[in-house]
Amino acid sequence: MATKALFNTVVNWFIRQRIDQIQNFMDHPIETQKGILFSQLFHAEDTEYGKLYGFNSISSYQDFKNKVPIVTYEDFEPYIEKARQGQKDVSWPGYIKHFAKSSGTTNAKSKFIPISTESLEYCHMKAGKDMVSIYANNHPENQLFNYKNLRLGGSSELHADFNTKFGDLSAILIDNLPFWVEITTTPSKKVSLMGEWESKLRAITSEVKNEDVGSILGVPSWMMVLLQRVLQETNVGSVSELWPNLEVFFHGGISFKPYREQYRQIIGKNINYYEIYNASEGFFGIQDRSNSDEMLLMLDYGIFYEFIPMDQFHFSNPKVVSLEDVEIGKNYAMVITTNGGLWRYLIGDTVVFTSTNPFRIKITGRTKHYINAFGEELMITNVESALSKACEATGAQITDFTGAPVFMKENEGGAHEWIFEFSQLPDDLDHFTDAFDQHLKKINSDYEAKRYNSITLRRPIVHIAKNNLFYQWLEMKGKLGGQNKVPRLSNDREYIDPLLELNK
Repeated sequence: MATKALFNTVVNWFIRQRIDQIQNFMDHPIETQKGILFSQLFHAEDTEYGKLYGFNSISSYQDFKNKVPIVTYEDFEPYIEKARQGQKDVSWPGYIKHFAKSSGTTNAKSKFIPISTESLEYCHMKAGKDMVSIYANNHPENQLFNYKNLRLGGSSELHADFNTKFGDLSAILIDNLPFWVEITTTPSKKVSLMGEWESKLRAITSEVKNEDVGSILGVPSWMMVLLQRVLQETNVGSVSELWPNLEVFFHGGISFKPYREQYRQIIGKNINYYEIYNASEGFFGIQDRSNSDEMLLMLDYGIFYEFIPMDQFHFSNPKVVSLEDVEIGKNYAMVITTNGGLWRYLIGDTVVFTSTNPFRIKITGRTKHYINAFGEELMITNVESALSKACEATGAQITDFTGAPVFMKENEGGAHEWIFEFSQLPDDLDHFTDAFDQHLKKINSDYEAKRYNSITLRRPIVHIAKNNLFYQWLEMKGKLGGQNKVPRLSNDREYIDPLLELNK
């Protein structure tokens, strides 16, 4: 009892300290970001990359923009490979010991994202503490530290290569967590780092069903798979019957909108939901207010942010702005400079600012995940909103989906083709399709214009997926568990055609 009281005292002291620091960067965002940029430049000026682009001569943000290029993973890969093979001082001082392996959703080729000691400690680890600090500050009556936190991380163990370790980011984090986190977390480190998904799922279920869980952390789609398996194993009616002290779900990786009603039903009571925005490249945002759909952009994690307006994204020389010049409601591609040695790196995510005092954001999609085959500019946020309305109108529940264009033929307009996997079928598929189509018209004027008289765009083509279609597809790709997911939208038919074939 005395040990737990001491632990809670220390935790509460830390929370108060950290909330004050968060408030400081909220009050002084531009100064915080400038400090990070010039600290990074100074820190890396003697690296190969720093010497190549003259970091020691950069004295303003304009200098930085003029001298250092914006890069994609493919552009930056030669420097990453040098670091992976054991070279020091490539784009960040010293040796990089860990690399987060991620195939992403846009390319089958594996990516290796450098995780420096600084990015591990002052970005990823720090964010995990902040997630809990923010929640606890908002809910002083919380009981988080009296019960276990259930984590559901990636599905691959760590591997050694070139004297470095690589694997899912979650595996790297779990391998480096302090002992006191392990004491309060389930499943065990050994089980969490298992590689094969089905065996891992069985082992996790076996461990967690006997724990008293107060919080859960993971990607909504995969956490749903785990919770359903736990309920099957324990033969109870709801998660809250098994874990009556469950109070919060920290979720990220994909939109929570399609899953909200399913979680309400499977949990069986009201709990708190807090969204986080993390990736292998960095941890960027945390929902800082209860019952909100916005996230606070975290400005003191050693990441300097820039933004490209999406209406200029495909220009040869697009406008790029720092935080100081962003506008509310405008869609931006995000560019990051990190303490992992990524410099002006185009991460591939798009965000919109909902506030600039403080800076809060929503994720709107991916730079490559949209449909614009006919000038309709259809973004994932449009689709999720329309699906929410269609489900509401027809009693449907969706577990997964993807969509792509059907291109025009000689005497026939184009269309959007969709595969929806339902946990609850709509009362009428035509009603669902029309509701989806009508709401897209309401919220996207470009889509509405292209749908006029079905000249350019015909009515959406909708397929019902067989049970576990998307799971089977990911299994075939070796991408079960963790952060893996099927792209919701694509401007070509790379994903939908194999899924349609599998659905026959």
